[in-house]
Amino acid sequence: MSDRAVLVRISGRVQGVSFRIWTQREARRLGLNGWVRNERDGSVSALISGPEGAVTSMLDAFWQGPPGCEVRSVVQETASPADASAGFNITA
Repeated sequence: MSDRAVLVRISGRVQGVSFRIWTQREARRLGLNGWVRNERDGSVSALISGPEGAVTSMLDAFWQGPPGCEVRSVVQETASPADASAGFNITA
């Protein structure tokens, strides 16, 4: 089975609610590689890479997020699995 990679932008009330920490935990639980970071406009970006089923599960989970968040949109675009580093990290 080949890996899939997606660059995602999550908008809404997603900063100040531990969204990045929650994303890191979920991604690691699913065995995904990549990163997550806050953006200046108040959104959160993430690059997720791994098996198709795990990526789909993470995309679905973004709509729920951690307690206290309000997700308004999850916009995705195809990325290269080679762009994701091993493991899953919170970046600046």
